[in-house]
Formats: sequence, structure tokens, C-alpha cells
Amino acid sequence: MASIKDVAQAAGVSTATVSRVLANKSRVHAETRKRVAEAIERLNYRPNLIARSLRAQKTAKIGLVVSDIRNPFFTAISRAVEDAAYEQGYSVLLCNTDENPEKEELYLNLLHDENVAGIIFSPTQKFGASLKSYKSTIPFVAIDRYVESKHMDMVLLDNVAAGYELTVHLIENGYRKFAGIFGNASTTAPERRRGFQMALGDNHLSPVAESIVEPRIKQGYEVTMSWLAQDQKPDAIFTSNSLLTAGVFQAIRDSKLNVPNDVALVGFDETTWGTLVDPPITIIAQPTEEIGRTATELLFQRITEPGRSPKTVILKGKLLQRGSSGPPNN
Repeated sequence: MASIKDVAQAAGVSTATVSRVLANKSRVHAETRKRVAEAIERLNYRPNLIARSLRAQKTAKIGLVVSDIRNPFFTAISRAVEDAAYEQGYSVLLCNTDENPEKEELYLNLLHDENVAGIIFSPTQKFGASLKSYKSTIPFVAIDRYVESKHMDMVLLDNVAAGYELTVHLIENGYRKFAGIFGNASTTAPERRRGFQMALGDNHLSPVAESIVEPRIKQGYEVTMSWLAQDQKPDAIFTSNSLLTAGVFQAIRDSKLNVPNDVALVGFDETTWGTLVDPPITIIAQPTEEIGRTATELLFQRITEPGRSPKTVILKGKLLQRGSSGPPNN
């Protein structure tokens, strides 16, 4: 790989002159600039972007730290962030924590060492609890999860309202024996659970079962199988994320029960499979494109205006009524 010294030697100039040409400085004679450009092309020279960024104390890279890249919600967010960053000439370094605080700390330190311009991330509960002791000069924007901070921008969903709307939809369709399964890894599930419970309480109902578990397909399946083996089965199941929804749906099918005539099912987030199964799944769709782009815009604003007041943007989900929550025929 050619070095800046090789370019300087080939063009018959100093390395300082090559640096001025690369930086597009005006104090270079046109003929000299041409010789340097020809040498760069001939040698296929690529500037050491890392070294240049260290001297400039910034890079054209941002970090994106998500809690579970297998979750379609975070896959869609990642695409939106990458698109928005690319439009501004930035690359994205993607890290996946699996809701593991140790991995989260490792990746945040790695991104700091990479000298990224800023970080968009969905924090674990431990990070939110220890934020006061976390020291960093890198701009942050939190997505999906609320953190106690007077200095961090956030882009969130109104999860309580979404949980409430989803539950009322089931009540209006005639369901009365509710079960709820909620993830234990973030602030979003407790907020959705609060909306679920508020809607039931406002309609003088109580859940027949609730479970707080690791937000994975396996856990959704196992909990639902245990519920469906009981005499007092729920007639509607509320889930707090799409992985739990998939596990619940599989358990209902494996139990030879019908959705929604035996058990209705609702959840969160658009997925590739949710509209392909029969019946398709009723969900609250989060505006993933808007979340990703808004977070990226806030991050760039913070990079250029580090002293501005932090912003919290709260977006609304959209209820998509489908067959899994329709009125039962029995």
C-alpha cells in the first residue's frame, strides 16, 4: 500500500505539500497540485483516514448500539439510521448488546476508542441506572428506552398510550379473560404493561395471568403453553414485543387452538411474518423510519451544537387491526 511519502517522492514534492493538496488548501501552485493528483492516481494512494481523524479529533462515523438485532424493530431502526447517516456523509458502526450490560460497556468503550462523532443506542436497564456515574464527551441519543438524564436527547414511543389502545381494542371486540406477557430487559415493557393494566382497570377487569420474562421466542412459547394447559385459559394474550408474539403464536398453534376463536393475540412491531400467517397479527406499529431519522438528526444537531438544550421526542404508534384480534365466532 502506497504511503504519503511515496506520493511525495513520485511528485517531487514534500509530504507537507501532499497534505495540503489532500486538504484542498489553496496555497498550492496549480502545476504542483496536478503532479500530486497524478501521483495519487498512479499509486492508488488512499489517505489514512483514521490517522487524519485522530488529528482532527473527530471522524465521519457514528455508533449505533442496539439491544437485539434479531428483533425486527431494531433491524428497521438500523436501516433508517444508516440511510440518514449516509446522506450526511457518515458511516455507521453497528453493535449488538443482547441486553447484556457487559457487552454494552465493551462496545461503548470500543466506539469511544474509535473516536466516533456520536452514538445512537437503546440502553440496558443497568446503563440507565448508572448513567450519573458514566463519563463521556461523546454525544448520545437514546432510542426506545427512557433514561434519567438532563443532558441526553431521546426518541421514544408513547408506550402507555399504545398499550392502552391495544387492550381497549380487544375489550371492544368482546374479550374478557386477558393474559399479558412482558419482557424484563428494558423500560418499554413496563410502560406497555401499565397501559394494559390501566385499560383493564378502566373497564372493571383484571388479568387472569401475567408473566415477566426474557423477551425471546422461547420464553413466549413456554409461558403460553403453561397457560393453555390450565383450566382457566385466557381468551386474549397481549405481548410486549414481536419475539414474544412469535412464541405465543407458535404455542397456540401447537396446542391445536384457533386464533382468534379460542385465543386472540396482539403485540407490537411490524414483522415479515406477521402478515403472512393466517390470521395476520394485530399490532401497534412503531414508526421505525421516523425514529431512526429523528435520532440521527438529533445526533447531528448535538454534534454541531453541543451546548443546546436536550430534546425528548415522543412519537405515536399506529394500531393495525388484523384477524388475530377479531371478534370470536364461538
